[in-house]
Amino acid sequence: MELEQYLKERVAPSTAKRYQREIELFFSSVENPKTATYQQIMDYLGELRSKTKANKINCSLHGIKKYYSYLIATGQRKDHPCRYIKLRDKSSRDIQLQDLFKSEELELLLEKKERYKLLKNRNQIIISLLIYQALTNGEVTNLQLEAINLEQGTIQILPGRKTNGRTLKLQSKQVFWIMKYLQEDRPKLLKTESEKLIISSRGTAETGEGICYIIETQRHLFPDKKLNAKTIRQSVITNLLKQGKDLRIVQAFAGHKYPSTTERYKQTQVEELKNQILKYHPLQ
Repeated sequence: MELEQYLKERVAPSTAKRYQREIELFFSSVENPKTATYQQIMDYLGELRSKTKANKINCSLHGIKKYYSYLIATGQRKDHPCRYIKLRDKSSRDIQLQDLFKSEELELLLEKKERYKLLKNRNQIIISLLIYQALTNGEVTNLQLEAINLEQGTIQILPGRKTNGRTLKLQSKQVFWIMKYLQEDRPKLLKTESEKLIISSRGTAETGEGICYIIETQRHLFPDKKLNAKTIRQSVITNLLKQGKDLRIVQAFAGHKYPSTTERYKQTQVEELKNQILKYHPLQ
């Protein structure tokens, strides 16, 4: 089995490409990568740390780990030199104003043309849960069938490590998409029994990679912004506060455990106002 095939069988196509790029960069920087030691890999990551951002380094590490898993799976190596490496680098928690989207911009994500008719409703459901209910990637993948109440038009979100559980209202078009998906599409997609709502194109419960891939195919709409589930969620929350929604209501909607988390989005509005003032009325 070739490395490319190994990656494609385990992660989404877009992720497989990213990992392959990172592995090739690793090959070009490390002598005899097939027999590289823990220290050689740490030295390589150390070089990356001085040149790039934390999320880029983590992507590189994930790709390298997959490479050594491949070597073990194909009998080319017995040990995994970086299995237990965990980076402490943390991405910035600051909300980046330049990456926020207006409500009408988020709506454009629903206009995506699908290659496969069977995935159309499923993908619309996924995108709509991101842009209307501001769910995280993990919350979407963890949705159970029992979370949907079509009669009441609601969806129940389970509590997570960083978020509270909550019950949110669905839009009428979401109810229609979900009903059609449950009745027609999901039974055709499903290959192994699962109580999860979202089923991947492979017929198993969605793990999150597919959601990243759906979003990634829409990046051409906003080439100058960082489009992902996180910036979509941040945009929805910021837009609600801009509309004058009460802070406590927005906190409950977003599932924030602490008011201070929601307050950060209020601060974002202050920073945006400052930027506008400097843009149109620069201080001399």
